[in-house]
Amino acid sequence: MSATAHRTPEAREHAGDAGVVQEAAAHIEGLATWTPLQHNDRLSTQVGAHVLLKREDLQPVRSYKVRGAVNLIRGLSEEEREHGLVCASAGNHAQGVALACAELGVRARIYLPRNTPRQKRDRVAHFGRDHVRLILHGDTYDDASKAAVLDASRTGATLAPAFDDPRVIAGQGTVTREILQDLGHAPDILLVPVGGGGLLAGALLALAEAPPEFEADRCRVVAVEPVGAASLQAALDAGQPLDLGEIDTFADGTAVRKVGEHPFGIIRRAEVEVTTVETGAICQEMLRLYQVDGIIAEPSGAMAMAALEGRDVAPDATVVAILSGGNNDVSRYAEVIERALVHEGRKHYLLVDFPQEPGALRRFLHDILGPDDDITFFEYVKRNNREFGPAMVGVELGDPGSYDALLDRAEESPLVVEPIPLDSPLLRYLV
Repeated sequence: MSATAHRTPEAREHAGDAGVVQEAAAHIEGLATWTPLQHNDRLSTQVGAHVLLKREDLQPVRSYKVRGAVNLIRGLSEEEREHGLVCASAGNHAQGVALACAELGVRARIYLPRNTPRQKRDRVAHFGRDHVRLILHGDTYDDASKAAVLDASRTGATLAPAFDDPRVIAGQGTVTREILQDLGHAPDILLVPVGGGGLLAGALLALAEAPPEFEADRCRVVAVEPVGAASLQAALDAGQPLDLGEIDTFADGTAVRKVGEHPFGIIRRAEVEVTTVETGAICQEMLRLYQVDGIIAEPSGAMAMAALEGRDVAPDATVVAILSGGNNDVSRYAEVIERALVHEGRKHYLLVDFPQEPGALRRFLHDILGPDDDITFFEYVKRNNREFGPAMVGVELGDPGSYDALLDRAEESPLVVEPIPLDSPLLRYLV
Protein backbone atom coordinates (compact mmCIF):
# COMPACT_ATOMS: atom_id res chain seq x y z
CA MET A 1 0.00 0.00 0.00
CA SER A 2 1.09 3.56 -0.58
CA ALA A 3 0.83 4.94 2.91
CA THR A 4 0.98 8.52 1.71
CA ALA A 5 -2.78 8.10 2.08
CA HIS A 6 -2.34 8.73 5.81
CA ARG A 7 -1.35 12.30 4.95
CA THR A 8 -4.17 13.10 2.57
CA PRO A 9 -5.84 16.52 2.94
CA GLU A 10 -8.84 14.70 4.45
CA ALA A 11 -6.73 13.15 7.18
CA ARG A 12 -4.86 16.39 7.88
CA GLU A 13 -8.15 18.31 8.03
CA HIS A 14 -9.52 15.93 10.68
CA ALA A 15 -6.22 15.93 12.57
CA GLY A 16 -6.15 19.73 12.80
CA ASP A 17 -3.23 22.00 13.51
CA ALA A 18 -2.94 21.14 17.21
CA GLY A 19 -3.49 17.42 16.61
CA VAL A 20 -6.78 16.04 17.91
CA VAL A 21 -5.19 12.73 18.90
CA GLN A 22 -2.47 14.53 20.84
CA GLU A 23 -5.15 16.54 22.66
CA ALA A 24 -7.11 13.36 23.36
CA ALA A 25 -4.00 11.76 24.88
CA ALA A 26 -3.92 14.57 27.47
CA HIS A 27 -7.67 14.28 28.14
CA ILE A 28 -7.68 10.54 28.84
CA GLU A 29 -4.65 10.52 31.13
CA GLY A 30 -5.53 9.13 34.54
CA LEU A 31 -8.57 7.13 33.44
CA ALA A 32 -7.20 5.18 30.48
CA THR A 33 -3.94 3.22 30.66
CA TRP A 34 -0.92 3.40 28.36
CA THR A 35 -1.00 -0.27 27.46
CA PRO A 36 2.09 -2.38 26.68
CA LEU A 37 3.31 -3.30 23.22
CA GLN A 38 4.46 -6.91 23.62
CA HIS A 39 6.50 -9.17 21.37
CA ASN A 40 4.72 -12.45 20.62
CA ASP A 41 6.99 -15.44 19.95
CA ARG A 42 4.23 -17.70 18.57
CA LEU A 43 2.98 -15.28 15.93
CA SER A 44 6.49 -14.09 15.07
CA THR A 45 7.49 -17.68 14.35
CA GLN A 46 4.26 -18.26 12.42
CA VAL A 47 4.81 -15.42 9.94
CA GLY A 48 8.61 -15.16 10.12
CA ALA A 49 8.61 -11.51 11.22
CA HIS A 50 8.62 -9.39 14.36
CA VAL A 51 5.02 -9.43 15.64
CA LEU A 52 3.90 -7.29 18.56
CA LEU A 53 0.52 -7.13 20.28
CA LYS A 54 -0.95 -3.85 21.50
CA ARG A 55 -2.57 -5.13 24.70
CA GLU A 56 -5.78 -3.12 24.99
CA ASP A 57 -7.23 -6.02 26.99
CA LEU A 58 -5.15 -4.62 29.87
CA GLN A 59 -7.20 -1.43 30.10
CA PRO A 60 -9.22 -1.01 33.33
CA VAL A 61 -12.31 -2.02 31.33
CA ARG A 62 -10.35 -4.61 29.28
CA SER A 63 -10.93 -2.72 26.03
CA TYR A 64 -9.67 0.32 24.10
CA LYS A 65 -13.20 1.75 24.17
CA VAL A 66 -12.49 3.58 27.41
CA ARG A 67 -10.26 6.01 25.47
CA GLY A 68 -12.97 7.45 23.23
CA ALA A 69 -15.54 7.45 26.02
CA VAL A 70 -13.31 9.41 28.39
CA ASN A 71 -12.28 11.89 25.69
CA LEU A 72 -15.92 12.58 24.86
CA ILE A 73 -17.15 12.89 28.45
CA ARG A 74 -14.27 15.06 29.64
CA GLY A 75 -15.13 17.50 26.85
CA LEU A 76 -18.79 17.94 27.86
CA SER A 77 -20.06 21.33 29.00
CA GLU A 78 -21.61 21.72 32.44
CA GLU A 79 -25.06 21.93 30.86
CA GLU A 80 -24.49 18.68 28.95
CA ARG A 81 -23.31 16.96 32.13
CA GLU A 82 -26.44 18.04 33.96
CA HIS A 83 -28.67 16.54 31.28
CA GLY A 84 -26.78 13.26 31.50
CA LEU A 85 -25.69 10.81 28.82
CA VAL A 86 -27.33 8.17 26.70
CA CYS A 87 -25.32 5.57 24.80
CA ALA A 88 -25.65 2.26 23.02
CA SER A 89 -22.98 -0.39 23.04
CA ALA A 90 -22.21 -4.04 22.40
CA GLY A 91 -20.63 -3.99 25.86
CA ASN A 92 -17.14 -2.50 25.69
CA HIS A 93 -18.06 1.13 24.96
CA ALA A 94 -20.62 0.84 27.74
CA GLN A 95 -17.91 -0.11 30.22
CA GLY A 96 -15.80 2.86 29.20
CA VAL A 97 -18.77 5.21 29.53
CA ALA A 98 -19.71 3.67 32.88
CA LEU A 99 -16.20 4.10 34.27
CA ALA A 100 -15.90 7.68 33.04
CA CYS A 101 -19.36 8.61 34.32
CA ALA A 102 -18.71 7.20 37.78
CA GLU A 103 -15.32 8.94 38.04
CA LEU A 104 -16.49 12.27 36.62
CA GLY A 105 -19.91 12.37 38.28
CA VAL A 106 -22.13 12.11 35.19
CA ARG A 107 -25.31 10.03 34.99
CA ALA A 108 -26.04 7.81 32.02
CA ARG A 109 -28.56 5.41 30.53
CA ILE A 110 -26.87 2.66 28.58
CA TYR A 111 -28.64 0.53 25.97
CA LEU A 112 -27.25 -2.96 25.33
CA PRO A 113 -28.46 -5.68 22.92
CA ARG A 114 -30.18 -8.55 24.72
CA ASN A 115 -27.47 -10.96 23.56
CA THR A 116 -24.68 -9.00 25.27
CA PRO A 117 -22.64 -11.55 27.27
CA ARG A 118 -23.51 -11.49 30.98
CA GLN A 119 -19.86 -10.87 31.82
CA LYS A 120 -20.01 -7.55 29.96
CA ARG A 121 -23.34 -6.57 31.50
CA ASP A 122 -22.09 -7.28 35.00
CA ARG A 123 -18.95 -5.23 34.46
CA VAL A 124 -20.91 -2.25 33.10
CA ALA A 125 -22.95 -2.28 36.30
CA HIS A 126 -19.78 -2.66 38.38
CA PHE A 127 -17.98 0.30 36.80
CA GLY A 128 -21.03 2.55 36.63
CA ARG A 129 -22.17 1.96 40.21
CA ASP A 130 -25.16 4.21 40.94
CA HIS A 131 -24.39 6.58 38.04
CA VAL A 132 -25.56 4.20 35.30
CA ARG A 133 -28.83 2.46 34.42
CA LEU A 134 -28.72 -0.50 32.03
CA ILE A 135 -31.47 -1.05 29.47
CA LEU A 136 -31.53 -4.22 27.33
CA HIS A 137 -33.03 -3.61 23.90
CA GLY A 138 -33.04 -5.47 20.58
CA ASP A 139 -30.83 -8.23 19.22
CA THR A 140 -27.91 -6.22 17.78
CA TYR A 141 -25.89 -3.08 18.50
CA ASP A 142 -27.82 -1.26 15.78
CA ASP A 143 -31.15 -2.02 17.50
CA ALA A 144 -29.82 -0.65 20.78
CA SER A 145 -28.37 2.39 18.99
CA LYS A 146 -31.73 3.36 17.50
CA ALA A 147 -33.32 3.19 20.95
CA ALA A 148 -30.54 5.36 22.42
CA VAL A 149 -30.94 8.00 19.68
CA LEU A 150 -34.70 8.12 20.34
CA ASP A 151 -34.08 8.45 24.08
CA ALA A 152 -31.66 11.36 23.60
CA SER A 153 -34.03 13.22 21.27
CA ARG A 154 -36.90 12.74 23.71
CA THR A 155 -35.10 13.65 26.95
CA GLY A 156 -32.41 16.12 25.88
CA ALA A 157 -29.62 13.88 27.15
CA THR A 158 -26.28 13.96 25.35
CA LEU A 159 -25.72 11.04 23.00
CA ALA A 160 -22.35 9.30 23.43
CA PRO A 161 -21.85 7.30 20.20
CA ALA A 162 -19.73 4.17 20.31
CA PHE A 163 -17.76 5.16 17.20
CA ASP A 164 -19.56 7.76 15.07
CA ASP A 165 -18.23 10.91 16.75
CA PRO A 166 -15.02 12.93 16.17
CA ARG A 167 -14.21 13.01 19.91
CA VAL A 168 -14.54 9.25 20.17
CA ILE A 169 -12.40 8.74 17.05
CA ALA A 170 -9.68 11.00 18.41
CA GLY A 171 -9.69 9.09 21.69
CA GLN A 172 -9.31 5.77 19.90
CA GLY A 173 -6.46 7.28 17.91
CA THR A 174 -4.37 7.32 21.08
CA VAL A 175 -3.93 3.54 20.67
CA THR A 176 -1.86 4.07 17.52
CA ARG A 177 -0.18 7.17 18.95
CA GLU A 178 1.18 5.01 21.78
CA ILE A 179 2.34 2.37 19.29
CA LEU A 180 4.33 5.02 17.41
CA GLN A 181 5.77 6.45 20.62
CA ASP A 182 6.83 3.03 21.93
CA LEU A 183 8.41 1.92 18.65
CA GLY A 184 9.93 5.29 17.82
CA HIS A 185 8.70 4.76 14.25
CA ALA A 186 5.68 3.45 12.38
CA PRO A 187 5.30 -0.35 12.05
CA ASP A 188 5.52 -1.88 8.60
CA ILE A 189 2.06 -3.41 9.07
CA LEU A 190 -0.69 -2.33 11.46
CA LEU A 191 -3.64 -4.73 11.84
CA VAL A 192 -6.78 -3.01 13.14
CA PRO A 193 -10.08 -4.76 13.98
CA VAL A 194 -13.11 -2.96 12.54
CA GLY A 195 -16.73 -2.75 13.58
CA GLY A 196 -18.06 0.79 13.27
CA GLY A 197 -14.68 2.12 12.16
CA GLY A 198 -13.74 4.37 15.10
CA LEU A 199 -10.50 2.58 15.98
CA LEU A 200 -9.38 2.47 12.34
CA ALA A 201 -10.23 6.12 11.68
CA GLY A 202 -8.38 7.08 14.86
CA ALA A 203 -5.35 5.09 13.72
CA LEU A 204 -5.31 7.00 10.42
CA LEU A 205 -5.51 10.33 12.28
CA ALA A 206 -2.63 9.33 14.56
CA LEU A 207 -0.51 8.38 11.53
CA ALA A 208 -1.40 11.69 9.87
CA GLU A 209 -0.27 13.58 12.99
CA ALA A 210 3.01 11.70 13.33
CA PRO A 211 6.21 13.74 12.78
CA PRO A 212 8.10 12.97 9.54
CA GLU A 213 10.83 11.05 11.38
CA PHE A 214 8.29 8.37 12.32
CA GLU A 215 7.94 7.46 8.62
CA ALA A 216 4.19 6.91 8.96
CA ASP A 217 3.86 6.99 5.18
CA ARG A 218 5.37 3.53 4.90
CA CYS A 219 2.89 1.89 7.29
CA ARG A 220 0.60 -0.65 5.62
CA VAL A 221 -2.75 -0.46 7.43
CA VAL A 222 -4.89 -3.59 7.32
CA ALA A 223 -8.52 -3.35 8.43
CA VAL A 224 -9.83 -6.69 9.75
CA GLU A 225 -13.57 -7.44 9.72
CA PRO A 226 -15.58 -10.53 10.70
CA VAL A 227 -16.81 -12.25 7.57
CA GLY A 228 -20.39 -12.13 8.83
CA ALA A 229 -20.42 -8.36 9.48
CA ALA A 230 -18.15 -6.74 6.88
CA SER A 231 -19.77 -3.30 6.99
CA LEU A 232 -16.63 -1.37 6.00
CA GLN A 233 -16.00 -3.35 2.81
CA ALA A 234 -19.67 -2.96 1.89
CA ALA A 235 -19.43 0.81 2.42
CA LEU A 236 -16.25 1.10 0.36
CA ASP A 237 -17.86 -0.90 -2.46
CA ALA A 238 -20.97 1.29 -2.38
CA GLY A 239 -19.13 4.59 -1.86
CA GLN A 240 -21.11 5.28 1.30
CA PRO A 241 -22.13 3.54 4.55
CA LEU A 242 -25.05 1.20 4.06
CA ASP A 243 -27.06 -1.14 6.25
CA LEU A 244 -26.09 -4.80 5.84
CA GLY A 245 -29.39 -6.07 7.20
CA GLU A 246 -28.74 -9.46 8.77
CA ILE A 247 -25.31 -9.97 10.36
CA ASP A 248 -23.50 -12.64 12.37
CA THR A 249 -23.24 -11.41 15.96
CA PHE A 250 -20.66 -13.95 17.21
CA ALA A 251 -17.88 -11.32 17.23
CA ASP A 252 -20.19 -9.03 19.19
CA GLY A 253 -17.68 -6.20 19.62
CA THR A 254 -17.51 -5.70 15.84
CA ALA A 255 -20.98 -6.91 14.84
CA VAL A 256 -22.18 -3.63 13.31
CA ARG A 257 -24.60 -3.44 10.40
CA LYS A 258 -23.44 -0.02 9.23
CA VAL A 259 -20.03 1.64 9.52
CA GLY A 260 -20.10 5.14 11.02
CA GLU A 261 -20.39 8.26 8.85
CA HIS A 262 -17.55 10.11 10.60
CA PRO A 263 -15.11 7.18 10.50
CA PHE A 264 -15.98 6.48 6.87
CA GLY A 265 -15.22 10.08 5.93
CA ILE A 266 -11.66 9.53 7.12
CA ILE A 267 -11.21 5.94 5.95
CA ARG A 268 -12.57 6.30 2.42
CA ARG A 269 -9.66 8.51 1.27
CA ALA A 270 -7.00 6.27 2.77
CA GLU A 271 -5.58 3.32 0.87
CA VAL A 272 -6.49 0.85 3.57
CA GLU A 273 -6.35 -2.86 2.84
CA VAL A 274 -9.51 -4.61 4.04
CA THR A 275 -9.65 -8.30 4.87
CA THR A 276 -12.17 -10.58 6.54
CA VAL A 277 -11.70 -13.51 8.91
CA GLU A 278 -13.94 -16.54 9.36
CA THR A 279 -15.57 -17.16 12.73
CA GLY A 280 -13.75 -20.49 13.03
CA ALA A 281 -10.39 -18.78 12.49
CA ILE A 282 -11.24 -16.26 15.21
CA CYS A 283 -12.06 -19.14 17.55
CA GLN A 284 -8.80 -20.90 16.73
CA GLU A 285 -6.85 -17.76 17.58
CA MET A 286 -8.79 -17.22 20.81
CA LEU A 287 -7.77 -20.72 21.92
CA ARG A 288 -4.13 -20.24 20.91
CA LEU A 289 -3.98 -16.94 22.78
CA TYR A 290 -5.39 -18.63 25.85
CA GLN A 291 -3.52 -21.94 25.73
CA VAL A 292 -0.13 -20.76 24.44
CA ASP A 293 0.13 -17.10 25.42
CA GLY A 294 -2.04 -17.05 28.54
CA ILE A 295 -4.20 -14.22 27.15
CA ILE A 296 -7.99 -14.06 27.39
CA ALA A 297 -9.32 -12.36 24.26
CA GLU A 298 -12.89 -11.79 23.19
CA PRO A 299 -13.79 -12.70 19.58
CA SER A 300 -13.26 -9.19 18.22
CA GLY A 301 -10.09 -8.89 20.27
CA ALA A 302 -8.56 -11.91 18.51
CA MET A 303 -9.48 -10.82 14.96
CA ALA A 304 -6.30 -8.91 14.12
CA MET A 305 -4.11 -11.86 15.11
CA ALA A 306 -6.36 -14.32 13.25
CA ALA A 307 -5.81 -12.27 10.08
CA LEU A 308 -2.08 -13.07 10.20
CA GLU A 309 -2.76 -16.70 9.20
CA GLY A 310 -1.37 -17.19 5.70
CA ARG A 311 -0.47 -13.51 5.29
CA ASP A 312 2.62 -12.65 3.23
CA VAL A 313 4.99 -10.73 5.49
CA ALA A 314 8.59 -9.69 4.80
CA PRO A 315 11.07 -11.47 7.13
CA ASP A 316 12.39 -8.25 8.66
CA ALA A 317 9.00 -6.55 8.97
CA THR A 318 7.61 -5.11 12.20
CA VAL A 319 3.95 -6.08 12.54
CA VAL A 320 1.61 -4.69 15.19
CA ALA A 321 -1.77 -6.32 15.82
CA ILE A 322 -4.21 -4.52 18.09
CA LEU A 323 -5.68 -6.90 20.64
CA SER A 324 -8.72 -4.72 21.15
CA GLY A 325 -10.48 -6.40 24.09
CA GLY A 326 -10.55 -9.23 26.57
CA ASN A 327 -14.15 -9.26 27.79
CA ASN A 328 -14.99 -12.87 27.05
CA ASP A 329 -17.53 -14.79 29.06
CA VAL A 330 -16.03 -18.13 30.14
CA SER A 331 -19.30 -19.86 29.27
CA ARG A 332 -18.63 -19.13 25.59
CA TYR A 333 -15.51 -21.29 25.41
CA ALA A 334 -17.50 -24.47 24.71
CA GLU A 335 -18.86 -22.81 21.55
CA VAL A 336 -15.42 -21.40 20.73
CA ILE A 337 -13.87 -24.87 20.89
CA GLU A 338 -16.66 -26.36 18.77
CA ARG A 339 -16.35 -23.70 16.07
CA ALA A 340 -12.56 -24.03 16.02
CA LEU A 341 -12.75 -27.81 15.56
CA VAL A 342 -15.24 -27.47 12.70
CA HIS A 343 -13.09 -24.78 11.06
CA GLU A 344 -9.93 -26.89 11.08
CA GLY A 345 -11.78 -29.90 9.67
CA ARG A 346 -11.49 -32.00 12.81
CA LYS A 347 -15.20 -31.98 13.71
CA HIS A 348 -17.95 -33.19 11.36
CA TYR A 349 -21.63 -34.02 11.58
CA LEU A 350 -23.33 -36.90 9.78
CA LEU A 351 -26.88 -38.17 9.34
CA VAL A 352 -26.74 -41.95 9.71
CA ASP A 353 -29.74 -44.16 8.97
CA PHE A 354 -29.29 -46.99 11.48
CA PRO A 355 -31.20 -50.24 10.95
CA GLN A 356 -33.06 -51.09 14.16
CA GLU A 357 -31.21 -54.33 14.81
CA PRO A 358 -28.48 -55.49 17.22
CA GLY A 359 -24.94 -54.46 16.28
CA ALA A 360 -25.82 -51.51 14.04
CA LEU A 361 -23.93 -48.96 16.10
CA ARG A 362 -21.00 -51.38 16.54
CA ARG A 363 -20.84 -51.70 12.75
CA PHE A 364 -20.61 -47.92 12.40
CA LEU A 365 -17.80 -47.77 14.97
CA HIS A 366 -15.87 -50.66 13.45
CA ASP A 367 -16.42 -50.17 9.72
CA ILE A 368 -16.51 -46.37 9.33
CA LEU A 369 -14.69 -44.62 12.17
CA GLY A 370 -10.90 -44.62 12.21
CA PRO A 371 -8.90 -45.84 15.24
CA ASP A 372 -8.31 -42.27 16.50
CA ASP A 373 -11.79 -40.94 15.75
CA ASP A 374 -14.45 -40.37 18.39
CA ILE A 375 -18.21 -39.80 18.62
CA THR A 376 -18.91 -36.53 20.44
CA PHE A 377 -22.64 -36.21 19.70
CA PHE A 378 -25.37 -38.76 19.07
CA GLU A 379 -29.09 -38.16 18.91
CA TYR A 380 -31.92 -39.91 17.10
CA VAL A 381 -33.86 -37.39 15.02
CA LYS A 382 -36.76 -39.68 14.17
CA ARG A 383 -37.83 -43.04 15.57
CA ASN A 384 -41.27 -43.69 14.12
CA ASN A 385 -40.06 -46.35 11.71
CA ARG A 386 -39.59 -49.87 13.03
CA GLU A 387 -36.87 -50.75 10.55
CA PHE A 388 -34.66 -47.65 10.52
CA GLY A 389 -33.78 -44.82 12.90
CA PRO A 390 -31.91 -41.81 11.50
CA ALA A 391 -29.47 -40.24 13.95
CA MET A 392 -27.39 -37.09 14.02
CA VAL A 393 -23.79 -38.10 14.79
CA GLY A 394 -20.96 -35.70 15.65
CA VAL A 395 -17.51 -37.12 14.88
CA GLU A 396 -14.15 -35.72 15.99
CA LEU A 397 -11.29 -36.95 13.83
CA GLY A 398 -7.85 -37.79 15.14
CA ASP A 399 -6.44 -36.44 11.87
CA PRO A 400 -8.37 -33.75 9.93
CA GLY A 401 -6.91 -35.15 6.71
CA SER A 402 -8.64 -38.50 7.19
CA TYR A 403 -12.17 -37.23 6.46
CA ASP A 404 -12.21 -38.29 2.81
CA ALA A 405 -11.13 -41.81 3.80
CA LEU A 406 -13.98 -41.92 6.34
CA LEU A 407 -16.46 -40.95 3.63
CA ASP A 408 -15.03 -43.66 1.34
CA ARG A 409 -15.57 -46.26 4.07
CA ALA A 410 -19.11 -44.95 4.61
CA GLU A 411 -19.79 -45.30 0.88
CA GLU A 412 -18.74 -48.97 0.99
CA SER A 413 -20.77 -49.66 4.12
CA PRO A 414 -24.39 -50.88 4.03
CA LEU A 415 -25.25 -48.00 6.36
CA VAL A 416 -26.69 -44.88 4.75
CA VAL A 417 -24.44 -41.96 5.80
CA GLU A 418 -25.07 -38.37 4.69
CA PRO A 419 -22.52 -35.67 5.54
CA ILE A 420 -24.04 -32.40 6.77
CA PRO A 421 -22.41 -29.47 4.89
CA LEU A 422 -20.96 -26.57 6.88
CA ASP A 423 -23.50 -24.12 5.47
CA SER A 424 -26.47 -26.26 6.46
CA PRO A 425 -29.07 -24.52 8.70
CA LEU A 426 -29.00 -27.68 10.86
CA LEU A 427 -25.56 -26.71 12.16
CA ARG A 428 -26.94 -23.52 13.70
CA TYR A 429 -28.39 -25.71 16.43
CA LEU A 430 -25.16 -27.62 17.00
CA VAL A 431 -22.26 -25.18 16.48
